[in-house]
Amino acid sequence: MPDNEEEIEQSDQEAAEPSAEETSETVAAVTESTASEATEAPAEEAAPARRRAARTPRAGTRAARGATAVADAPGDASAEAEPPPPPRMRDLYREEIVPTMMREFGFTNPMQVPRIQKIVLNIGLGEALTNGRAMESATGDLTAITGQKPIITRARKSIAGFKVREGNPIGTCVTLRGTRMYHFLERFINMSLPRIRDFRGIPRRGFDGRGNFSMGIREQIIFPEIDYNNIDRIRGLQVTITTTAQDDAVATRMLELYGMPFVREV
Repeated sequence: MPDNEEEIEQSDQEAAEPSAEETSETVAAVTESTASEATEAPAEEAAPARRRAARTPRAGTRAARGATAVADAPGDASAEAEPPPPPRMRDLYREEIVPTMMREFGFTNPMQVPRIQKIVLNIGLGEALTNGRAMESATGDLTAITGQKPIITRARKSIAGFKVREGNPIGTCVTLRGTRMYHFLERFINMSLPRIRDFRGIPRRGFDGRGNFSMGIREQIIFPEIDYNNIDRIRGLQVTITTTAQDDAVATRMLELYGMPFVREV
């Protein structure tokens, strides 16, 4: 019996203690799992580092031009832009010309006082039939003078004596109304007319009997917007002022109040 009891205790101890092989297998499994976790963690940490950097648009592409335009656009351009000044001639008409003409001509309503409807500048170009650059030069001059792109006038009918066919460009003109008209009138009266050589005043024979006035300018260089070094030749032009006056006397007085330097009547 004692021998049997010792054998039983030894078998129980062997069953309770794991074998060396099982211990080594367990340690190896734990080591592999720890190593795999250690290798996976840096991979997760390095993943953000492999993200692509922001793409820069190529030069010349639409995206690059858009980015350049946004970068160059001033931030406060709308805030710094100032509106053009109001035309002084329009204020002069409302504050001084209307009361004066109502008093002189007996008008009972301010709407009866005539006003300027439009100003037309016209350049006739017979040389455009032989000189192809004449139309371009004349159009550039009118654009610089008025600040508005002119239109090209064409022949309405064929005239064999002048070697003109229907549809040929024979001139250019521009029509001014509103604010641009008043700004041009002020520059024309105060800056351009005094630059005419041997100026003695504007003749009064330019009225057509219905309150409209026309005058011819022999040289376009009287306008300060024209650079004498950039023109190809001296050209004349015609200026027509259309008013709502029904009588030449009323229209003359209105233009005199604007400052038009007419020749004095003797």
